[in-house]
Amino acid sequence: MNRRRTALAGVLALTTGLTLAGCSSDSGSGGEPDLKVVGAFMPQPVSDMAAGFLVVQNNGGTADRLTSVTSPLSDDVTIHETKNQKMREVSSFEVPANGSLDLERGGNHIMFMKLKQKPQQGEKVSVELHFEKADPITVDLPVKETTHNPKKQ
Repeated sequence: MNRRRTALAGVLALTTGLTLAGCSSDSGSGGEPDLKVVGAFMPQPVSDMAAGFLVVQNNGGTADRLTSVTSPLSDDVTIHETKNQKMREVSSFEVPANGSLDLERGGNHIMFMKLKQKPQQGEKVSVELHFEKADPITVDLPVKETTHNPKKQ
């Protein structure tokens, strides 16, 4: 009887360990980033520069980094952070695991310099977001009125 209990306890411990190991790889630090873009827009530009705003949601258990943005609208597209009302170019932004990267008015954003044309309200501007780990994501930024700010609606 003791042997059966010991064998049963061993099988139970092994099964529980395998089950827990399986669970931990689905969340936490394992797995791949699971990225999705929402809320993308570009205010209609008034000069040869423009800004783009969006949210990159990461439903995966692994963080990633936005490393660059490309677009047919400009050969000079950069990412900028805003701190203490000062804007500066950065090389990347973190997209936290189970979190989001918010590029929004008054904060971090995409900057388009030397526009090849000025997109008008109602048009869409295609951009490709490049990440450290995940595949690139192509997004169409709807061009909104110059003063558009979804946070104030």
